[in-house]
Amino acid sequence: MKRLLLIVVILLLSYAFFQSTNILHITAGVAIFLFGMRNLEEGFRFFVGGLLDQFLKKITHNLYRSILFGTVITTLMQSSGLAAVIAISFISAGLISVAQGIGIILGGNIGTTTGAWLIAGLGLKINIATYALPMLVFGTLFVFQENKRLKGIGYALVGLGFSFLGIAYMKEGFDAFKETIDLTQYSADGLKGILLFALIGMIVTMISQSSHASLVLILTALSASQITYENAIALTIGANLGTPITAIIGALGASFEGKKLAGAHFLINSLTGFLLIGFVPQFIHFIDLTAPFLGIAENDYTLKLALYHTYFNLICVLLFAPMVHGLVTLLNRVFKPKEVAEKERDDVLFINDVALDFPDTAQAILLKETKHLYNNIFDIIAQGISVTKEDIASGMEVDDILIRRNKAMHVNMDEYYELRIKEIYGKIINFAILAQGKFSDESNRRLIPIKNATLGMVEAFKASKHMQKNMLFYLESDNEYIRQEYNHIRKNLIKHLRNMQLIINTTEEDVAILLLSKLQFDAQKYDIAANKSLDNLIRTNKITYTMATSLMNDTTYAYTIVSELTKVAHTLFIHADTQSSEGREALILNESEITDLTHSTEQRSTS
Repeated sequence: MKRLLLIVVILLLSYAFFQSTNILHITAGVAIFLFGMRNLEEGFRFFVGGLLDQFLKKITHNLYRSILFGTVITTLMQSSGLAAVIAISFISAGLISVAQGIGIILGGNIGTTTGAWLIAGLGLKINIATYALPMLVFGTLFVFQENKRLKGIGYALVGLGFSFLGIAYMKEGFDAFKETIDLTQYSADGLKGILLFALIGMIVTMISQSSHASLVLILTALSASQITYENAIALTIGANLGTPITAIIGALGASFEGKKLAGAHFLINSLTGFLLIGFVPQFIHFIDLTAPFLGIAENDYTLKLALYHTYFNLICVLLFAPMVHGLVTLLNRVFKPKEVAEKERDDVLFINDVALDFPDTAQAILLKETKHLYNNIFDIIAQGISVTKEDIASGMEVDDILIRRNKAMHVNMDEYYELRIKEIYGKIINFAILAQGKFSDESNRRLIPIKNATLGMVEAFKASKHMQKNMLFYLESDNEYIRQEYNHIRKNLIKHLRNMQLIINTTEEDVAILLLSKLQFDAQKYDIAANKSLDNLIRTNKITYTMATSLMNDTTYAYTIVSELTKVAHTLFIHADTQSSEGREALILNESEITDLTHSTEQRSTS
């Protein structure tokens, strides 16, 4: 369907170009402008890089700082759509909340007004193409440099150059129409005209994926007197209605929280647009009253349109800023996460393409998705030793759990892998590889351990799968000694899994350090203690050689589970907060320190 639509658009444009060179000039101007905007965005990514992540964390502590950030970032990039995509990416990574993301959206709406003022004030009153050519020359020179910052500056200059050139082409096309066609003959008055032109503005913005491009097109047409002032205002409202489409498209591959922000963006712009569309005549009168105080001439309709665009977006912010938290509550009710059924294939919750644009975002996304995979693998390893994750999470004594779960639990490990591990595992590895190819060595140094933790989890799952067959058989054996040995394996694994959950869920750093150190210590001596018991059973003929072989193999598998999950706990704890990871690495304790810290922790719990 998309290909068919593309072919139809190409044929229609080709026919239009054959009929009129003016249409060719205007559409070429739009294309060049959009290409320039894309280069400007690319330059911004190169120049800022991972610093944007750190800056965003510091500046978006509250709603008003988030609005300020959205205003600044949109003014620099001249793209509210990209600001929205950045916000969606950061929300998906858990770096900011939905409320902070809404603040960025509101600020982005204010930031778009700066472009309108620049175009109306300068772009249409001087020969802007003369500035475009030197920018293109110097920008291209910088683009071919090896230094990333210079390359970013180059893309930004090329982007500005093409944007200026696109504006010049659009202006030239509309000016030429004066000699042949007067488009104002197609104007419409009253509410019917406002609704019609608002719809046209929305469609143009949806197609171009840029409200800036739509606004430039409207301003150039207005400056050439090819549309009326009232119709230009209606087109501007339509452009604001079409703006959220970029965010919605950006959210298609985003997390559940990212989709909430796209919904908020749509509601904010749509409700503001529909609310103000009935007050266009009153706004025109209000602009006529206030424009002289800003030095805007009575017949300077392009600057008046820029003023209307500013009023529109300021009203948008004033309306929604006080009700952001209420809006978040509404979104939480509307967007409810889908529960994954036992037999339904699970998929990634956080990984999305836009997260690859920023190193800190990529790391946060990778860490959260790794924890998601860990929860699934934790569940199946528990079932593999015939207990449930609820048993492990409970406060029940381990011996009581074994008494309660004294029968083997049959679970299809292969089916579970296909439904709840394989897809997520593959996408995590693919995401990690793509991220490593984009970022610096320093960023990769933080990504590699998380990727290795994923590999370790799957190795632990495979060991559990290999162990399950004998576990099911010998838990119901008539030989009490082999049952005891397999229950001993279960007991140790339950303790290990319980400590794993405590490490991942605790907010107390010293407790996590204690438990992590204990995991590492227990993993080192795990197989040694088991082998001593095995030697005694063989010498006293309490188990057969077949049982002994199975027990030796399964002890090795149990040791693999313990050692691999210990590495995973280390990674998830150390990399949960990159700012303190180096300090935490140094805090892993030795055996004597474990004893001391255990004693002090117990005393604190008692008090």
